Amino acid sequence: MLIVTGGAGFIGSNLIQALNRQGHTEILAVDRMNENFRNLCDLRFVDLMHPDEFMQALGRKALPDRVEAIFHQGACADTTCTDGRFMMENNVSFSKALLGFALERKIPMVYASSAAVYGGSSAFVESPENERPLNLYGLSKLVFDNYVRGILPSASSPVIGLRYFNVYGPREAQKGRMASMIYQLYQQLRQHGSARLFEGSGGFAAGEQRRDFVSVADVVRINLFFASGPDRKGIFNAGTGQARTFNDIARRLIHDLGKGDIEYIPFPDGLREKYQSFTQADITALRAARYAEVFTSLEDGISAAIPAWQTQ
Repeated sequence: MLIVTGGAGFIGSNLIQALNRQGHTEILAVDRMNENFRNLCDLRFVDLMHPDEFMQALGRKALPDRVEAIFHQGACADTTCTDGRFMMENNVSFSKALLGFALERKIPMVYASSAAVYGGSSAFVESPENERPLNLYGLSKLVFDNYVRGILPSASSPVIGLRYFNVYGPREAQKGRMASMIYQLYQQLRQHGSARLFEGSGGFAAGEQRRDFVSVADVVRINLFFASGPDRKGIFNAGTGQARTFNDIARRLIHDLGKGDIEYIPFPDGLREKYQSFTQADITALRAARYAEVFTSLEDGISAAIPAWQTQ
C-alpha cells in the first residue's frame, strides 16, 4: 500500500493520478473533504481517511502492516494564516507523528516542504543562512525541516523533503486564492480580459518580478524518483532553476487564449514589504542526487495546463 496525505489537494491528487497510471491502486488517501473532493472523482484508491481519523489509527497502530512509501503532501498552505496553534498542529505535529511511523517501519517518506522557508533571502540554496521565512506558513515548514535535519544522521530509511517553488498545473482550481499566480492570471483573462500585474518593485520594472515556476508534472516526477530510488536522505529544492517574469506568463496565456491584455496595478497596502520579487531554485543538490530529468518549459507547461483548467 501507498499513503498519500493531502490526497484530494492539488499536488496529492496529481500524485495519485500518476501512481494510477503506473498501475498502483492500493492507495490510502488522507484529506479533509470540502470543494477539493472533485479532484478524487476520476482516481482509484482503496481508502480515504480524514486526518483526525488517520492520526487515531496511527496512535492505535491500526494502519496496514505493508506500506511501501509515504507521500506527505497534506498541510495548511494558507500563507495568510495567523493561527499559530492550528499551523503547528497541522504542519509540524502531524508531520512528526507520520515521520515517527515511517522510521519505525523503515518506510520511505517524501514530504512537501516549501520555498517559503527562504522568505526574505536572495539566495536559494538548502542551507540555514538562507532561511528567513516571512510568514507563519514558511516558519512551520522550516520548523519541520530542522526537525528532520536532526533525525537524518540516524535515519535507517529514506526521508526526503522537497522545497516546492511556484507549482502550477491541472487540479489546482480548488485552492482558491492560494492557487498559483499562473492559474489566477488565467482566470483574470478568462473572466475580465486583462491580466493584472503589480507595478515595479525591488528594482524590477512593472511585471518583471521573477519567480521559479515549476509544473506539477515535474514535481510529481521528483516525488516518484525519490520514493522509488536508492536509499537517499536530505532536503532538496524542487524548482526548475530558471526564474521567469510575470510578463512572460501573461503574454503566453494571452497567446494561447487568443485574447487579452496586461494591466499594471499598485501594490495593496502592507504587501510591498513582504513581497518576494525574485525566487530561483538552486538545483545543484537535486542534480547531485541524480535527478536528471529535463524540466517542462513555462510555455509548454501553460499550454498543457489550459485544456485541463477549461474542464474544471
